[in-house]
Amino acid sequence: MHKRTKALAISKAVKDAVYARDCGCCVLCGSPRGLPVCHYISRAQSGLGIEENIVTLCPNCHREYDQGYHRQEIREELREYLKKQYPDWDESKLIYNKWSDSQC
Repeated sequence: MHKRTKALAISKAVKDAVYARDCGCCVLCGSPRGLPVCHYISRAQSGLGIEENIVTLCPNCHREYDQGYHRQEIREELREYLKKQYPDWDESKLIYNKWSDSQC
């Protein structure tokens, strides 16, 4: 598997940790049908598959975040949520950098 592909994928351990962090509920609407598979910074933009970049969203909110007209507003809400969860959260550390030695 290519290093970038591996770095962007969400491992089972990360999914389990994010699911527990978010109590299995969508962080936007509170639906108990949430899945921990949404990248805050998308895979297309080289968003890493790490806890600090993944949130639990229900299918409707995930679709709205990916394709909806209110993407910027949702992105800001998710940014604030992640900043509360991780006090030292840094958006610049969520992107795959092929020159970094610390990434898989």
